[in-house]
Amino acid sequence: MSSLAFARAARALGRAARLRGLRVPVFRSPPGLDVTRTIRRRRGTVTIAVRRRGRPVSAVVADMIEGVVVANELTGVAADRVRSALWEAVRKEDRPLAA
Repeated sequence: MSSLAFARAARALGRAARLRGLRVPVFRSPPGLDVTRTIRRRRGTVTIAVRRRGRPVSAVVADMIEGVVVANELTGVAADRVRSALWEAVRKEDRPLAA
């Protein structure tokens, strides 16, 4: 996944989260550690760092979506609804994210 595609996905997820009254985390790549995703909470801000290189686009987007869910401390049905809405927001992105 290119850095531009990552930025487009982050914007789409941010818009969709805001429309639902959710906290929008900061997205960055790569994480500082040798892992695929990290979540950091500091001074009221949640930062989701996701590794892009060498991973399928769907895996990167799934980590970003899960980051929004975790940042908002969602569980159960509420988490499932938000995941579905966020996947739909990414799917509706004008350009393919694999680019």
